[in-house]
Order: sequence, then structure tokens, then C-alpha cells
Amino acid sequence: YPWGYDADNGPDQWHKNYPVAKGRRQSPIEINNKDVHYDRSLLPWFASYDPGASKTILNNGKTCRVVFDDSFDRSVLRGGPLPGVYRLRQLHFHWGSSDNHGSEHVVNGVRYSGELHLLHWNPKYSNYLDAVRRTDGIAVLAIFLQVGKTPKPELKRILEEINAIKTKGKEVPFRNFDPSVLFPKSHDYWTYHGSFTTPPCEECITWIILREPIIVSSDQMAKLRSLSKNAENEPDLPLVDNWRPTQPRYFRMVSASF
Repeated sequence: YPWGYDADNGPDQWHKNYPVAKGRRQSPIEINNKDVHYDRSLLPWFASYDPGASKTILNNGKTCRVVFDDSFDRSVLRGGPLPGVYRLRQLHFHWGSSDNHGSEHVVNGVRYSGELHLLHWNPKYSNYLDAVRRTDGIAVLAIFLQVGKTPKPELKRILEEINAIKTKGKEVPFRNFDPSVLFPKSHDYWTYHGSFTTPPCEECITWIILREPIIVSSDQMAKLRSLSKNAENEPDLPLVDNWRPTQPRYFRMVSASF
């Protein structure tokens, strides 16, 4: 079923074709200090990424995505709340139609300008599609984008390719990139169990949400908004507001490492 972010096919409609979107472990959520539990047993997390695993960058009409080789454990995330090693598969962004919104998770009422997701899967399962069906199958490292005066220079590498993938379906090589250059200084995080924020919204994700945002410039956010959600031969429709509103937390615990 074609889904998107417009009134006719957007987040309010997804559950009609993807019933789990109405489940009780959906993402994103609002993180509120008053509901967060400091867990002293939470370990630090570590990422060891091989720049050679970076393959392509593409516009799939929903986001800008960088794809990595995940055929073996060459770029992995471990530690934190995770039971083992998870392989990096792709990273992508969510952003708004202006700088004052765009993130999916909300922290104490604050919605950031954007959110970067690094998606990993648990290789104890035979492949990615199998992992998606398991409660411990996927780990997503989420980093907020905040507009400010001193943008992170490392983001330029990705944004320089935007002109080459202006329209839906465009994909170009993107080699030799280590996404750990995008991490903020602090590795403090919140963690909870949730779902994909796009259909089918499978509830298989251990979220690791970094407390410290990375700084982007207004121009960099505008660059993301210059992408089109339509193909080359279709009218130019800006790809904006590709974020899902927050979902009920229900009974879930949100733990903090700090």
C-alpha cells in the first residue's frame, strides 16, 4: 500500500493497512524527565564502523538514505542496552518544513529541527528480514539535529550529494564514509523498546536516543528540504515533514544512562 505523510496517506491513516501501527509499543514517543528512570546498570555503547562499508546514497521519495554493506560484521554497534553486536545497515533523516520542527522524538516538550537514525540489525538472525520479526531484532541510534551557529562540518559530506539525488529513485555511489563522525561529544542516552516510525511499524526496535543534539545550519536543513518526493518526470514536490507524530507510551519504561 502506498503510504506517505500527506492527509490522505499519512500517519493517521497507516493503521488501516498496517494494523500494528495502532500497537502498544509504537514509536516515536515524548521523553519526559518525570517519566524517565535512571538505570545505573546501563553500559556505555560503542560503534566501530568501517568507512569502506559505505555504498550508496539515495532519495527514495520518503527520505535521504545512506546504505552500508551489512553482509558481515564490518560496521557494528554494541554495548549500552544491547545483548550483543548489531550490524549497521543504513542511516536516514527526518526533517520538517521549517527549522522549528522535524524530529520524531520529543524531549520535555522540545521538538528539534531534525533527527538522524542509524539502523542496525541483530546478526544472530539469518538476515535482516528475519530480524525485523523479532523483538530484539533491530537497534536504532537516534541523534537530534539542532539549528545553531557552529554546524558540524562532517555533515557536509552527505549534503554535498543532495544535488545528485534531487528526485525520487535517484541513487549515486557514496564511498568511504564513517558515520561515527556525526556523533555528538556526549554518549549519554535514553533507551526504550519501540517500533519503526514508518510502515509497517514493526515493534522490534531497541532505541538508543542520544541526549546531546548535533548542530546543523539553517542552510543545511534547507538543503534537505530541496529534495523532491516525486520522480524526475513528475511535478517537483518538496520532500518535507517526513516525521511521524509521537505515539502513546502506555506501560513502557524509558531508561536513562545519566
